[in-house]
Amino acid sequence: MTGKAFHIVDVFAERRYAGNPLAVVLDAGDVAAESMQAFAREMNFSETTFVTSIEMRDRGYDVRIFTPREEVPFAGHPTLGTAFVIRRELAGEACHSVVLNLAVGSIPVTFESDAGGGELLWMRQVAPEFGESVDVDSMAAVLGLETSDFDGRHPIQEVSTGLPVLIAPLRGLDAVKRCRVDRSRYDALVRDRRAKCVMVFCAETYDAENDLNARVFADYFGVPEDPATGSANGCLAGYLARFRYLGGASVAARVEQGCEIGRPSLLYLRATERGAEIDVQVGGRVRPCAHGVLD
Repeated sequence: MTGKAFHIVDVFAERRYAGNPLAVVLDAGDVAAESMQAFAREMNFSETTFVTSIEMRDRGYDVRIFTPREEVPFAGHPTLGTAFVIRRELAGEACHSVVLNLAVGSIPVTFESDAGGGELLWMRQVAPEFGESVDVDSMAAVLGLETSDFDGRHPIQEVSTGLPVLIAPLRGLDAVKRCRVDRSRYDALVRDRRAKCVMVFCAETYDAENDLNARVFADYFGVPEDPATGSANGCLAGYLARFRYLGGASVAARVEQGCEIGRPSLLYLRATERGAEIDVQVGGRVRPCAHGVLD
């Protein structure tokens, strides 16, 4: 992999060195999967991406996503961060949208100016699918909580927009902060399930401008706690719309994540339920941090 250009960006970051860091390697079409996996393990970020087509193919750019442990079909912050790098380095600043061809399918990313003169990136995810629910006792044991810490008005539900997540609503920040994953119980919970990530959230926030606080645990993928998870938040957007958590079938929300581990992140959610399907978008800012050439 020598001679390959790489970029490091912070995704879902309102400032540099917040959010979720990502390494993006360009022109990696001739790199073996084993080398990609080794580099992702060495970087030890939650994900590393490899752009394997520096010219558009089927109206998009081919991209592969690796966690430190394995390749995954989709992940949110790598999608936004990679689109940001592709626009700057390959497509040009005049481009207002970039399509990433991922294993889960083609995901469009659009660039939108906000009222403050900044720029938000938005990705439209595939329509969420709802799977099995989990009983409160089992989830409480996994997270080291009491059953009374859970918001019993809404289910603990498996949701997927490409990467399945178990979503658990909690009553407040105190419960969110007390979460401590029991590894053996977590392993038993996810062993035979599609969903390997656990997301907890509540409507109490550190910042009064935000709507929800969330934490995501993904030890199965080598990430004990993720500072910002676009795929999980896409699932959350679908969950909020389906179960009318914010009062209606349309969602516009700001989610803070990563506060408890010193990587404060902000994710923007949009969702609308139309009949049997839910349209989901996840947005956020991307900050460039570093770039170089692999030695």
